[in-house]
Amino acid sequence: MRVHLVTMPWQPIDLPSLQIGLLHALLTRTRPGDEVREFHGSLRWAEFLLDRTDGLLRPADHVEVGSDSIFDGLGDWVFSGVLYQDPDWGVATLAAYAERRGIPVDKAHAMRVHAAEFVARSAAEILVDEPDVVGFTSTFMQNVASLALAAELKRRRPGLTVVFGGSNCDGPMGHALHRNHPFVDHVVRGEGEYAFPALLGHLDAGTAPRDVPGLCWWDGGTSRANEESRRTVAPLDIPSPDYDVWAAEVEASPVAEYVRPKLVVEGARGCWWGEKHHCTFCGLNGSAMAFRAKPGARLWDEVDRLVRRHRILDVVTVDNIIDMAYFTDFLPRAADSGWDLLMHYEVKSNLTPEQLALLARSGAVHIQPGIESLNNRVLGLMDKGVTGSRNVRTLRECADLSLTCTWNYLYGFPGETAADYDPVVAQFPALVHLQPPGGAFRIQLERFSPHFADPALGFAERSPAEMYRHVYDLPEDELSDLVYLFDTPPRGVDGPAEERLARAVADWRAGHAGSTLLMESDEDGDVLVHDRRTGWPRRTHRLSGWEAAAFRHLEHGRSGPALHRLLAEEGQEIAADRVTEWLDEGVALGLLFFDGRSYVTLPLRNAPIGAPAEDIEAVTA
Repeated sequence: MRVHLVTMPWQPIDLPSLQIGLLHALLTRTRPGDEVREFHGSLRWAEFLLDRTDGLLRPADHVEVGSDSIFDGLGDWVFSGVLYQDPDWGVATLAAYAERRGIPVDKAHAMRVHAAEFVARSAAEILVDEPDVVGFTSTFMQNVASLALAAELKRRRPGLTVVFGGSNCDGPMGHALHRNHPFVDHVVRGEGEYAFPALLGHLDAGTAPRDVPGLCWWDGGTSRANEESRRTVAPLDIPSPDYDVWAAEVEASPVAEYVRPKLVVEGARGCWWGEKHHCTFCGLNGSAMAFRAKPGARLWDEVDRLVRRHRILDVVTVDNIIDMAYFTDFLPRAADSGWDLLMHYEVKSNLTPEQLALLARSGAVHIQPGIESLNNRVLGLMDKGVTGSRNVRTLRECADLSLTCTWNYLYGFPGETAADYDPVVAQFPALVHLQPPGGAFRIQLERFSPHFADPALGFAERSPAEMYRHVYDLPEDELSDLVYLFDTPPRGVDGPAEERLARAVADWRAGHAGSTLLMESDEDGDVLVHDRRTGWPRRTHRLSGWEAAAFRHLEHGRSGPALHRLLAEEGQEIAADRVTEWLDEGVALGLLFFDGRSYVTLPLRNAPIGAPAEDIEAVTA
């Protein structure tokens, strides 16, 4: 059997498709007689635009319209006219949407005029190989480009079998995609390692795939959706991805000079925290929350093999959360490997300093710790399991280790009030030397999240997100099953509180570069804190005696009473009122952060990379 695996825009062009890499390796192992080809449509699209526009539309524009516009659907809209065979479809709808939202759409328009030719050329290229099956993987904004190409393939060769899979096909989304697009023969809902080879077996035999869990298929003119299995793919059955085709195509591509290729690896699936406390707003794990992880030794063997084979040191892990066992069996191997790796990892924000240091030694330069808020009550509404002070401590410890920490400040949770934000936002200026959030964003209702599953949590009124009106020509009841994002009446803070939060985050971001707050100890045991933050007086604070001891204790975060008890145990007889007064002074000076329950110090011990020379000299002289 000839199987063609396809990934369409808007797969990031600097990354291989993990799904294609896994399926290629899987078929090589389970069906060695099959001929497997790959079509990296997102890379081809970037090349096509570069050529057709004489270099005016470059890979950076691909990112802007694709990844950066994911919540406005611009990438899908680019191909919607091809899908519906009408170049004017959705144009007026998008124009009205863009005017209301104040978003630029010029680049999306510039790309759309080339979409039909690209789809036609892609179909012709794929059909030259005379495939029996074409399998599309679809995640985020890959649906419409994939559907447009699938429709064109079936128009040219009706007997071809078209299969869809990926996270856009999970649960009811997969059935809605199938029944509304008759040119899609099968949709694999959920993980594909067991289902896809089983489907190919039925195609070989010419039998109906009634026993393939989760599969959608046509029974005459009726769309059938097999019951989904509770069985998840065991880690040992998840193959090591094959990126040979992608690597060769990137190396030979005219867009190679514009991108820095990275490798994608997968150590774990699901979320161990979500199994216990599913964050109320998060739907990323879909229907497969159960946490499973490859043994760390095996994961390291995969990373080592891929790095050696492709001579690429940038490694992106797609795990939604790191397996804590990797701190003993994977990260030490990476740290001792001698490779100058540059890794990305998603972690929980309560890692110890030793664990963060191991991440840094292993080559992790970028982590996503899911901070999301600095207020205890709002974090409780999220079911995050951490405190505001703990999150600030994580930001400080990441900065101390030169770990880039990506996070967004989320708001709009049912039950939150301005009183939850005022005392935290007032302390943002003191945090200006720490990694700022990417922005302040109102949460949107996501399918598979607790907010979606339980309307009683505050989002009983919901409808498919407005952006889908210029993406799909489908009635609302079908969109309600097909899409991932939903619009709801706003909850939580709005008006002045929302505006104040947005301004404070913008000020933090604007003042971050060049801001430092560094501490050191002198020969007498005093603590010196050198303040060089934007918006603060340029000065050095000296703390002596019990104040120096208290400040050091607060590096780990403590409540006022706990700090007082600790000082007393050390023989420091300080009145509780005096300790409270000192803590208040520390907050006023921007040296401490207070989340309403506990305090944590803000100065770094190590000058961050890129700090002004005079600030570094202040702690090294």
